Amino acid sequence: MQRPLRAARVATYVYFVLCGTLMGTWVVHIPAIEERVGISHATLGGMLVLLGLGAFTGMQVAGPLADRLGARVVLPAGGVLSGATLFLPGLAHDPWTLAGALLVFGFCNGCLDVSMNAHAVHVEKAYGRPVMSGFHATFSVGGVLAALAGAAAASTGLTTAATMAAMGAAGIVIALASARALLPAAPAAASPGSAEETGTAPAAGHRGGTGRVWLLAVLALMAMLCEGAAHDWSALHLKDVLGTSTGTAAFAYGTFAAAMTIGRMLTDRCVARFGSLAILRNGAVVAAVGITVVALAPWVWAAFTGWALFGLGLSGCVPQLFSAAGHADPSAAGANVSRVAGLGYVGMLAGPAVVGWLTRFVALNHAFVLLTLLCLTTAVGARVLRTGPDRARPSEMAARSH
Repeated sequence: MQRPLRAARVATYVYFVLCGTLMGTWVVHIPAIEERVGISHATLGGMLVLLGLGAFTGMQVAGPLADRLGARVVLPAGGVLSGATLFLPGLAHDPWTLAGALLVFGFCNGCLDVSMNAHAVHVEKAYGRPVMSGFHATFSVGGVLAALAGAAAASTGLTTAATMAAMGAAGIVIALASARALLPAAPAAASPGSAEETGTAPAAGHRGGTGRVWLLAVLALMAMLCEGAAHDWSALHLKDVLGTSTGTAAFAYGTFAAAMTIGRMLTDRCVARFGSLAILRNGAVVAAVGITVVALAPWVWAAFTGWALFGLGLSGCVPQLFSAAGHADPSAAGANVSRVAGLGYVGMLAGPAVVGWLTRFVALNHAFVLLTLLCLTTAVGARVLRTGPDRARPSEMAARSH
């Protein structure tokens, strides 16, 4: 394996960790910012919509730019902008300034998110074997680092604004230092015969290609809606439905997150062996079984088992969809990834709200049946991967990796 390609892969890992760390820094400081600004949970929910709107807009801007200018230009710029705007929520003193800060930070973070995924697609194509899920696993590592840094800063008495400014400054340095290792441009498109050899379909620019990308985006919306619902409702499920203590309930999300991280660390090897279609379809089925166990669980340990299965099943789904979108047309990888990531992000934000709305009519655990249906629909829709250039056949992928 060429040294520049290995360096590009390491740099991509760094940017995924960076993105997770910057977003995690905002998340761990939400309680302090909410208290200082003096807003309710309901108002904060509206603010988070602005964060998502900014991120969605940033994705749609940065995706085409990455195709035009190259991820080597757009990705470091996204990292610098995301780090430079992280401190803004920490300085907010009223709802209006917080709203503006979250809109700007969300836009910059969206630019970083989509450009790092576009570059990850190019690295995966250059490697000739699946590596996308490993990148997504390191995003979760960034969240852990943010939590540790936030705790350390609090113990030393640093203010929220100072902590977020320091983390942002470190992010700027890391984004600039890692830029030189990135790939200079997207890999060349496959030769005319390669599509037939690997069983792939025409690029997204051909008839039906764009429609296929939007199908991938809809699947991403459903999968990430399920993930978002787990983020906000897993702990409340144990506390309100099973009557556990707050401390025990917190382990529900921890179980889900740990299973998802472990799953993503293992997914690339499974994709190389079985193919992305099998991972998406079987993963969605496992997730459906897991959330059904959660909905029916009469005991705490059964609920933990269900959340673990839910996280494990979902772990490989989104990376396969992002990868398929990027490989659909290498010359438009950024734009295609921005469509899938953008709609998926909408699902991530909508998940908690949709489940919350359902709880007006049914119990929380019964509302989870919607997630079961979405996972099963994703499993059925996984056939879209069969007709696209998202993967070579597993045997060919394994042969290339040696």
